[in-house]
Amino acid sequence: MARPRPTEFDKKKIVAENRRARFDYFIDQVFEAGIALTGTEVKSLRFGEGSISESYAEVKDGEVWLINSNVPEFSHGNRFNHEPKRPRKLLLKEREINKMHGAVAREGMTLVPLSVYFNGRGRAKVELALAKGKKAHDKRETIKERDWKREQSRLLRGN
Repeated sequence: MARPRPTEFDKKKIVAENRRARFDYFIDQVFEAGIALTGTEVKSLRFGEGSISESYAEVKDGEVWLINSNVPEFSHGNRFNHEPKRPRKLLLKEREINKMHGAVAREGMTLVPLSVYFNGRGRAKVELALAKGKKAHDKRETIKERDWKREQSRLLRGN
C-alpha cells in the first residue's frame, strides 16, 4: 500500500528551501511551525534573504528551537539589528512537541527544516520534518530512480 502524501500547507511566498534534505533523509512526517522573529528578521525574510541549508531543529526543555539558520542582517537596520545565526524558537502545539521529542529520543530521528515561507495571512512559517538519515546505498538508489524517471519521460516524449 502506498504511503499517504503529507498535507500541503498554504505557501504564498517561499523564502528558503532545503532541497538537499529530501536527498539526505527519508521524510516521515511533516509539521508546520511558526517562528518567533524580531522585526528586522521579518523584513530581511520578506526581501527573500535567508538560508536553512545547514540548519536543524532540536527539542530542549519542552520547546523546539531552530538552530544554525541564517537570516542576514537587515540592510536598513540600525543598532537594534538582529544576530544572523541566533537560535529561533519554533511555535508548535504541546502534543506535536511531545511527538517530536519521543521520535528523536527513541527512534533516533532528526528534525529537519524543509522550507521557510510566508502563509496566506503573512505569517512566517517553517515546514519541519521528522526524518531518518539515508545511508550511502540508499542515496545511490535515489539517484538511480531519479535518472530512470528522467529517461522514462524522455522516451515518452519521443513517441
